[in-house]
Amino acid sequence: MISVVILGAGNVATHLFNAFDKSDKITVAQWYNRNIGSLKPYKNKVDITDDLSNLKEADIYIIAVSDDAIARLSSKLPFENRLVVHTSGTVNIHDLDKKNRRGVFYPLQTFSKAAPIKFRNVPMCIEALDKTDFKTLKSLAKAIGSKSHKINTNQRKTLHLAAVFVNNFTNQLYRVAHEITEAQGVEFDILKPLILETAKKVQDLSPYMAQTGPAKRNDKKTIEKHLELLDNEQHKAIYKLLTASIQETHGASTNSATDSQKKIK
Repeated sequence: MISVVILGAGNVATHLFNAFDKSDKITVAQWYNRNIGSLKPYKNKVDITDDLSNLKEADIYIIAVSDDAIARLSSKLPFENRLVVHTSGTVNIHDLDKKNRRGVFYPLQTFSKAAPIKFRNVPMCIEALDKTDFKTLKSLAKAIGSKSHKINTNQRKTLHLAAVFVNNFTNQLYRVAHEITEAQGVEFDILKPLILETAKKVQDLSPYMAQTGPAKRNDKKTIEKHLELLDNEQHKAIYKLLTASIQETHGASTNSATDSQKKIK
């Protein structure tokens, strides 16, 4: 049985607690947050505290707070030589206070408290300075059904950057599409099968091979018509930028690309 103390009460911390609580190989010894009010709904499931000096002993202490608060919180922990990990995609492992053994337990997924998560679908990026601690973190990931990956700090930062493109930026494009359809009284839901098929396609094809659309075809007439339909200047700018990027990726001739750029300005 792996014993865990969770520090923080945000989206990641909440989903980790729910996953740990369901595992018969993990016990959550305690859950800390500086605002204990956030933890009161769980007081009948786990020991909660807002006092660092009262932290219980455990195999792993998981800091799941905002990136800016990780180093400060790790320095305040009132013990030494215990395994302390953070869950950030960008914070260096060495930002954790060196008085304790250090590691990273980074779930590469988007988390919202209201949306259930199946951790068997969540890649767990693991880093540790000690081989034994790495094995412990790997066992922790396995206990909630996650596939673990040995990822160093630079690789993790790269993955996090890429994740912003495939998740945060893509979601903003969904928002733009929602604004466009809403303005004309069209249901955004009609686009949802296309969204799912697009995501499904890259499971089998590279993003390069999966690309379709007017920009790839260098279909200037369609591009011009789309731009005429857009009243929002920000939406136009996004359309132009992504069109140019697709054309460059898919080898539009220099003259064609130049002509297209002139027409969509």
